[in-house]
Amino acid sequence: MSTIRFRSDMGVELIDAMGGDHSIVSAARVSSGSAAGDPAKDRGLINFLARDRHGSPFEAVVVQFKIEVPVFVAREWFRHRVGSFNEVSGRYTILEPVFYEPTEDRPLKQVGKPGAYTFEPGTVTQGRQTRIAHRQVAETAWTAYEDQLALGIAREVARNVLPLSLYTSFYWTVNARSLMNFLSLRRVTEATTVPTFPLYEIDQAAGQIEELARTVALEAFAAFDKHGRVAP
Repeated sequence: MSTIRFRSDMGVELIDAMGGDHSIVSAARVSSGSAAGDPAKDRGLINFLARDRHGSPFEAVVVQFKIEVPVFVAREWFRHRVGSFNEVSGRYTILEPVFYEPTEDRPLKQVGKPGAYTFEPGTVTQGRQTRIAHRQVAETAWTAYEDQLALGIAREVARNVLPLSLYTSFYWTVNARSLMNFLSLRRVTEATTVPTFPLYEIDQAAGQIEELARTVALEAFAAFDKHGRVAP
């Protein structure tokens, strides 16, 4: 039996990027035939575009990430039909025995009703039982998966017993405008103005995504913050 590994972190890596703040400015100025070059004016233009929701110039920036998250996080991520996804296939490869286990500080109790709720810390007993349950299910499921493979059962059938806590990996290629839409829904910061209630784990991953994206287009994401974190 393969050694099972448990983790709680969300893996995010910037693979590639095209364009930056200068690309946004150039795309916006082409309509008037003017040129970029003055940093203060370019910064002002980006702020104007973000404030008044002139969004298409932000699509001139494209970034690609490699993401490693549990399946239950990936399924929420894939609901954002604003980018390109390429995921590891359980039909063609033998999957890795890596499973999610909540950390001790992961909120466990939902207080309130859907659309207006908060998550609060669980008790010591709740935390212990949650971690025990995650480990037991993962170990049982992985044994069943490997037993099927040993019998020659197709990978696409054997994988069906694996739980949502299994880690998957995928490449995500997305433009800055669409990325801001994702962040407006899946990340909460002090600058957030539109109520949103992201899954705890996807919020963690989105924070890493945003930190890396800012290295590509600093002024664009500063304007995103300044104008309420609403996608232009």
